[in-house]
Amino acid sequence: MTLVDLELRKNAVAARKESTTPRRTKRMAGFDPAAAANFADATTLTIISLDSRGNIRFVNRAAADLFGYEREAMIGRPVEMIIPERLRSAHARGFARAMAGAELNLAGKAVEVYAIRRDGSEFPIELTLCAWHDGVEMGAGAVIKDISERRERDSRLLRLASQDTLTGLHNRGRFVELLKEAVPHRSATVLMIDIDGFQDVNDAHGHTTGDSLLQSVAVRLRHRLPPAAEVARFGSDEFAVFMHNTGGERALEELAGIVLTTFSMPFEVNEQLLDVSVSLGGATSPKDGEDADELLASADLALTKAKGTAGTSFQVYEPALRSEAGARRAMRDELRLALRAHQLVLHYQPQVNIETGAMFGVEALIRWQHPQRGLLLPGEFLPALEQSALALEIGWWTLDEACKAAALMNASSPQPIKMGVNLFPAQLRAPYLGRKVSEALEKYHLQPNLLEIEVTETIALNDDDRSLDAMNTLRDIGVCIAFDDFGTGYASLSSLQRYPLTTLKIDRGFVSELSTKPRDAAITRAMITMSLEMGIETIAEGIETCEQEAFLLSLGCSAAQGYRYGRPMPYEALATILSTP
Repeated sequence: MTLVDLELRKNAVAARKESTTPRRTKRMAGFDPAAAANFADATTLTIISLDSRGNIRFVNRAAADLFGYEREAMIGRPVEMIIPERLRSAHARGFARAMAGAELNLAGKAVEVYAIRRDGSEFPIELTLCAWHDGVEMGAGAVIKDISERRERDSRLLRLASQDTLTGLHNRGRFVELLKEAVPHRSATVLMIDIDGFQDVNDAHGHTTGDSLLQSVAVRLRHRLPPAAEVARFGSDEFAVFMHNTGGERALEELAGIVLTTFSMPFEVNEQLLDVSVSLGGATSPKDGEDADELLASADLALTKAKGTAGTSFQVYEPALRSEAGARRAMRDELRLALRAHQLVLHYQPQVNIETGAMFGVEALIRWQHPQRGLLLPGEFLPALEQSALALEIGWWTLDEACKAAALMNASSPQPIKMGVNLFPAQLRAPYLGRKVSEALEKYHLQPNLLEIEVTETIALNDDDRSLDAMNTLRDIGVCIAFDDFGTGYASLSSLQRYPLTTLKIDRGFVSELSTKPRDAAITRAMITMSLEMGIETIAEGIETCEQEAFLLSLGCSAAQGYRYGRPMPYEALATILSTP
C-alpha cells in the first residue's frame, strides 16, 4: 500500500466517522496528497498500488526505475505487465479472491516471487502485500524489493558449503551427502585417489604451480570419467569418485583403469611438464560397506595399503585390511605410550676395520623394552609407523639419543667413533631435516663428521629429487651419508654419482653366500670396485664367519659389520668395550 493510498483510505474512513470523531476529521483535513506522493518518490522502496480490476493505479519513481518503464507507461496498465507469463494465472486467481473480500493470508508477510522487466528479463523480488476498501472500491498495494544480490549471495554461500573452491568439484561434505543418498537404495563404487609426491611439486615449483596442477587434475578427471560419476576433492592432494554400480568389482577395476589412464600422461602446468603417479583404493557396496561411512572407510583403508607400494598402485578393499589397520592403530597407541614411558632404547652394533680389528663406528638400532613381551626388534613394531606422524616423533628421538651417545663415546675414546643413524622416510621428506640435525649436533657439541645418516636405497630412489636435496643439505652441514641395504633396490651403479655419499653398505643378502653364488660375488665385487673408484667407503653387513671376512678382504672391502664383531648391545656394554685397552 502506498502512502497516497493509505491517506486516501484514512480520509474515507474519517469522512464516514465525521460526526463522532471531529478531531480526526480536522487532522485529515490538513492532508496534502502531493506531499505524500513526493515522499513516496523520495524513498528507495519500490511502491505500487492497484485498483479492483488489477490495473496499476500508482507507482513511485523507484518502481518505474526497477521495471524499466516511464511512470506514465505503467499507470492504468494491467499489473500482468510485470508478472512472468507462467505466474499470471495464479496471480489472477489470488487477486480475484482478494477483491471479493477474502482474507489475505499473506497480508503483511514478505514472500519471494519473480517479476519481469521491460526488456523481458526475470528477476527475484520480495513482495509485501495489503488490500483495503476506501469506501468506493477495493484496492491493493505492495512494497517490492529486488533481491537479486541476496539470491546471488545465498547461491554463492551454498556453493561454498558444497563445492571445493579451488577445483570446482564437490567438497568432502557434499560428496558424503550424495553417497548417503545413494547407498541405501543402490550399490555404489567408491574410488579414493592420492597424488604421490604432491608436496614435492609445491616445494620445488611453488604453491601456485601446485594449485594449477590440482585444477588440471580436476579438469582431466571430469573429462575422462563417465558423466554419471560424482567427483570430489577431499583434501590437499586427495580426490574421490563414486558411481552407481551394477558390475561389482569389475566395475571398480574399470573405473580405476580410467583414472590410471588419466594420469598416464604428464600435466602441462605453467609451461612445465609434471609427471605424477597416483595411489588408488577402491570399495563397493554393499559388500565392503552397507552405509556411506563404512564404504568410505573401506576405500580409505585400501588407499592406505596402496600408498605403501612404490609407484602407481591400485588396491581393492579386503576384510583383512580392517583387522590390519586396527592392529596398526593399537600398536601405534602402545608405541606412543612406550615413548613417553622411556621403553624405547637404542642398541649399538660395532663397525670394524677387517685388517686391524679396530672399531671405527657403530650403528644405532632401535629396540622396544616391552614390559610384558620383553625386548622387541624393529620388525615387530616399526611397520605400524608407516604413514603415521608418530614416525617423525620417534625418528627425532632416535637422532637425539644417538647424538648424545656419540658425544659420550668420543669423549672417552682415544680414536674417533662414527655414529650411524637410520632415517624414517618421513624424516627424509621433512623440510626442516637440516635444522633438526644441526640442533642435535650443537646440543651435544658433536662434530658433524662423527654422525652418519643412513638412508635405504629404496626410500631414496622412490623420492629421487627430494632425497637428493635432503642429502645435499646434510653434506653441507658436514654430516656423512650412507646408502643402507645397497643392492636390494633398483639403482644402477652409475646413479651413485648423483648422490653425495660417503659410505655404501652392502646388504647381508649378497654377503651370506659369497663363496657359493658366483653371481652374488660378481655383484659385490662390482659394488666395491665402483665405491673405491668414487672414493666411497664400503661396509659389508651381516658378516658372521671368517670365510666371509676373508672373501670380502680379497675383493677389496676393508670394513664390516655383523655378529662376528658383535651383536647390537646397550650403551653400557659398548662403553665397556671401548674402555678396554
